[in-house]
This record gives sequence, C-alpha cells and structure tokens, in this order.
Amino acid sequence: MIGLLQRVTSAAVEVEGREIARIGPGLLVLIAVERDDTSVEVERLLERLLNYRVFADAEGRMNLSVTDINGGLLLVPQFTLAADTKKGLRPGFSTAAPPEEGKRLFEELLGLAGRRFPGVQAGQFGAHMQVSLVNDGPVTFWIQAPRHGA
Repeated sequence: MIGLLQRVTSAAVEVEGREIARIGPGLLVLIAVERDDTSVEVERLLERLLNYRVFADAEGRMNLSVTDINGGLLLVPQFTLAADTKKGLRPGFSTAAPPEEGKRLFEELLGLAGRRFPGVQAGQFGAHMQVSLVNDGPVTFWIQAPRHGA
C-alpha cells in the first residue's frame, strides 16, 4: 500500500463541480492499493501516516506529526500510484489491486483513520476528481507500507 504524503496549508477535492472534502493545515495523502495488500498493510500505512514527523517544532525541525498539531487529514484514492513505469512509454497497472479490492481496502483505511483521528476527509473512490492543494514547503514523501511477509 502506497501513500504519497504532502504537507499542505489547505487542500480540497471536487467531484462533478461539487466540493466533497476540504482541510486546512495538515496532510493530503494520495493512496494506492497494490495487488496482494491486506488489512496488515492498511494498519501499517495508517500508523505511519498519523505519526510521520513532517511538521516543524519550536526549533524549526520536522519533529511533529499530524496528530501532534491536530491538523487535517485528507485521504484520496489514486490507483495510478501503483503503476509499473519501469519500461516503455505507457504505464502498466498489473501491480495495482483490482478495483473491488482497492475500494474495500481504501474504505477500511478510511474507517480506521476516522476512528483514530477526528475530522478525516476523503476523496471518492472511482470518481474523476479535481484535487487542489497548497503544498507547504514543498514537503512530499512517498511512504510504502512494508508487505505482511516482509
């Protein structure tokens, strides 16, 4: 499971011209579910997202997490992050989870996040979305949950 984490001052998602999610300072995380991901990867990724230290402390060092600052958390499904881009000029998606499994695990992540962190917002699985953000820094990290067998 992959999370492309971006520290933002604000972010929003629109579907068909209607805003469905918005946060202020916090994290926008694009989420991709890979083939063979399970609930174990969901748990591991969420733990990392909630505790990853990307916000400045009093000395200006990245020592605070989104939970430490009580920031926003916007999770947006984006299966293209799981693309195989190693060769050729067209991405392959054999490494991405099938849509039904991707949706199930994204919704599991969203539900678990909502129980652990108030005010979680989300994009819409399978929808054509317009995502806007103001990346703060810019600060962007690719986080991949270790496989359950690793």
